[in-house]
Amino acid sequence: MANPSKLGVITKVVDPQELYQVITQASSQNPAEVHASSKRVEELLDYFGTFDVPLPVRKQSIIQFKNKALSHWRSRKIRSRCMTFFDEEDDTIAECNEVIVAKIARQDYPMNWPSLLADIMDVIRTNLEVLCDSPNSEPRSTLALRRGLALLNSVLKEFSGVKLLAGVKIMVNIIDQLHEVMFAYYSKLSSMISALVPLALSDQRSADNLIVAHFIYKCLVKMALWLWPRLAQPEGGFAKLEPWFLQLFQSSTGQLKILSELRINLVLALRASGTSDRLTLLSVDRLTRHVRVFGKFFRRLQQLKPDKFVQLPTGNQIVLYYWDRVVQATNGPPELIQDAPTAVFPVRFLLQAMVLFKENLSRWTPFRKGGPKTETTLSQEFVEDAVRLLVTRFIPLNLADLEGWMSDPEEWVNLEDKENDQWEYELRPCGERVLMTLSSQYKVYVTPLLETTFKQIIAQPTVDSASVIQKEALYCAIGRCATHLQEVIPFSQWLQHNLIAEARETNQYYPIIKRRIAWLIGKWISDMCSPANDPNVWDILIHLLRDRGPGTDSVVRLTAATALRECIDTVNFDIDVFVPYLPTAVIELVKLMGEADTMEAKQRLAKSLKVVIERAGPRITPHAQMISEGIPQLWTAAGEEWLFKIQLLVVVTSLVSAMKEQSSLNGLIVPLVQDSLSPGVAINLDEDALNLWLAAVRNSSSLGYAGGPGLIDLVPLAVSLLSSNLDLLGKIVSIVESCLFVDAPAVLQSFAQPLMNAFVKALTGQAIMTNQKDILVCLQFLTQLAPATLWGQAMHFAGLFSHIVNLLNHDESSPSLLTECIYLLARIAIADRQMFLQLVSATAETMDLPEAKIWEAVLDHWWRQFDHMSEPRHRKLAALGIASLVSTGRPEVLDRLPNEIFNLWTDVFFEVKESKSLAENEDASPLTLHWDLDQVPQSYYAESETTVEFDRRKTLLDNDPVRTTQLTNYVAAALQEAERTCGGIHIFNQYISKTDPTLLKQLQNELQSE
Repeated sequence: MANPSKLGVITKVVDPQELYQVITQASSQNPAEVHASSKRVEELLDYFGTFDVPLPVRKQSIIQFKNKALSHWRSRKIRSRCMTFFDEEDDTIAECNEVIVAKIARQDYPMNWPSLLADIMDVIRTNLEVLCDSPNSEPRSTLALRRGLALLNSVLKEFSGVKLLAGVKIMVNIIDQLHEVMFAYYSKLSSMISALVPLALSDQRSADNLIVAHFIYKCLVKMALWLWPRLAQPEGGFAKLEPWFLQLFQSSTGQLKILSELRINLVLALRASGTSDRLTLLSVDRLTRHVRVFGKFFRRLQQLKPDKFVQLPTGNQIVLYYWDRVVQATNGPPELIQDAPTAVFPVRFLLQAMVLFKENLSRWTPFRKGGPKTETTLSQEFVEDAVRLLVTRFIPLNLADLEGWMSDPEEWVNLEDKENDQWEYELRPCGERVLMTLSSQYKVYVTPLLETTFKQIIAQPTVDSASVIQKEALYCAIGRCATHLQEVIPFSQWLQHNLIAEARETNQYYPIIKRRIAWLIGKWISDMCSPANDPNVWDILIHLLRDRGPGTDSVVRLTAATALRECIDTVNFDIDVFVPYLPTAVIELVKLMGEADTMEAKQRLAKSLKVVIERAGPRITPHAQMISEGIPQLWTAAGEEWLFKIQLLVVVTSLVSAMKEQSSLNGLIVPLVQDSLSPGVAINLDEDALNLWLAAVRNSSSLGYAGGPGLIDLVPLAVSLLSSNLDLLGKIVSIVESCLFVDAPAVLQSFAQPLMNAFVKALTGQAIMTNQKDILVCLQFLTQLAPATLWGQAMHFAGLFSHIVNLLNHDESSPSLLTECIYLLARIAIADRQMFLQLVSATAETMDLPEAKIWEAVLDHWWRQFDHMSEPRHRKLAALGIASLVSTGRPEVLDRLPNEIFNLWTDVFFEVKESKSLAENEDASPLTLHWDLDQVPQSYYAESETTVEFDRRKTLLDNDPVRTTQLTNYVAAALQEAERTCGGIHIFNQYISKTDPTLLKQLQNELQSE
């Protein structure tokens, strides 16, 4: 190891042989050697060099370095060695080096690496001259040129993603240096490419020219796309580059036309001659990729600024040119369109054309409201021809679609359902979207055309495959444009006179139409074009769902299931119309779930069943047993298919919520919850299992009996989760709270101590403040729902009361948390003041403190937190609680009477008095309070409004002493009992005499006025 430098930097010297050995192991196929070498590889990365070693070792070396490059960017040696890969023959090594250079450049250029661009451009210029001037191909020079351009492209890509001002300035500087010279390079090569003839395609020189031109143009595109959104900005030096941008765009539109026509003619000529040698195919592939990059450029410009794109010179013309190629492709034989680079019309080229056309349509309509107008509008003839082309050539199912349907029906349906996400990548979905846009923007032309076509086709016989496929395409067009056709197509008559008969047809080709009928009905109803109250809708869908005879298949049934969900899940759904079809719908959906092979299909069916259950509500009860009987088998068969298991849990949750207290599904719910929350499974299903559990408890009338099975069997699991699962603690507390509302005595009789232990563990652990407050609220309900004999002792043994005292004594405790503690103490005092005294005494003994210290902490915060109580019901609760403690005659409490307690009571009396006066004016009950005139905060009901638990919470609220007890009478009775307990009037007066006379007089007036 070398001596430390003056700056204290130690330079590591690594044995090259060791580095070679470690990298060799890292590139091994033996996992043990890879694992053993991984750590040492990272240690040796400070030594970076190039060795004459096997290719796998070199690849592994640069991959490892690329992954660690950012931590080594300060090394000048590394920067210089990165510039030695221009003649690298391996693409993987070259691509890794491009990433490394780009990342280093982002940090070092231009301050620490000022020569970067100059070095790259020197390589490009030198080798480009060789390419253009040499009569023969020079492989080494061409390779260096390709590597240099790829490196420049990578650097441009890196800087184009920088958002900070310094990076923006660097990018402007780079473009200033490169834009003119790169444009000149491309112009020189483009003239050579434009002169290509079929025979020249087999020349290596042509292939080289194409790939070099392609890389140069990609660099130009990077710069142009970065500039495009910034050209309108007044500052930053962008405006001076606008002429160059416009020049590039206009030349690109012209070049695209030249190259596109050239490519079409070249491919047609090659097809005619049958030429297919390697170099020819390579040249065609590179030309195809180059043509496609123009479309990517135009599309990205359109995405970034659609309104500005239509205003670009020649912008609209190039989009129309693209559409003309679509028309040209459809007018030729079908084999001209293929998803291959050697096709006359590659699918990806046509998709670019259709997407560009679609996105420009909204800017070309003559009926557009607002926004800049364009000179380009489409004639009625143009629009009608476009619609006919789409409906007859792009939207119909092709042979590949039908083969996919027959070979794997479920997967075909799965892919069809995903078409909304991938319409830009397939011709048929893309054609549908173009039609939808035409229908929206040129409604006055498209609607009459589709109406006329509909009337013509609907009356024609459909018996052979060609007519079936064409009718299916028309039905698809009608469904896609449903919102614009609802006024001209009599949907109900169509259902009654045509679709019912077609849905029952047994023709072998009719699954194609039946599937589309189901889809069409779902689309028409879900788009609110007709209400879902026509029995014919359900006749058709239910028939398609259950039919297993000739003329149908699984694709039809799966599509009908999805359509059923779409129709039911609408605002205008009428359950009374659907009820006769409910049994069959449930039976068939459950049956289909069992028959489906793929989990995606099962999930979709489960979603449909869930919607049926939710919209049926209590009317699903007669069919609940049939649904529940099928769940266990589906659950077991699902194995580790967690997404489907989640859907099954959601289905059962919906069933429980729909049936409410009529549910008798505990035999299903308990094992489902237990299995879902078991180790290794809970990480995938815990949230949905807890939702099911909560729904079951909230809608249950009892917890059952242990071993029943009943929900009481799940209480130990809740206790365990309460003390161990911080992530879902809030939901678990809600479940425990709901169990207490159902039958608190039963829960506490069996689980009081472990439950209190779990509460304390959660409170003293790392639970967030919200969850701690939830636990204290739950405990408040517990004291109201069960007698103190069931929870008092457990509360003490668990250390809960001690924890509350500690919180009160802790200076950093949250005021909102302390306020909840006071609410809980008040509830305990109201429920059983003797239990409160016992808890204080036992806690003092446990904490080895005098009881006076416990009382001091409790009473200090009772007064301090009173100001944090904003709701009158809480302030009255505090007043009732302290009154209960006063009645015990404890001197620690009575000492606080003259000041804190009397002031607290008078404050609450004043609020009650005001409210009582208001209530009396309205002839209301004398105990109606101001806060009782409004709804209790929604948080009290804890989102239980649609469950049976809502009534339980409402009953508890209505019977709450805070609402049913008159505070003045309660306080008067407490004072009288305190007088008796403390030893009589003379002793009691010793406490009262310390009161301010004005305050005492005010209190007496309040008590006597009642």
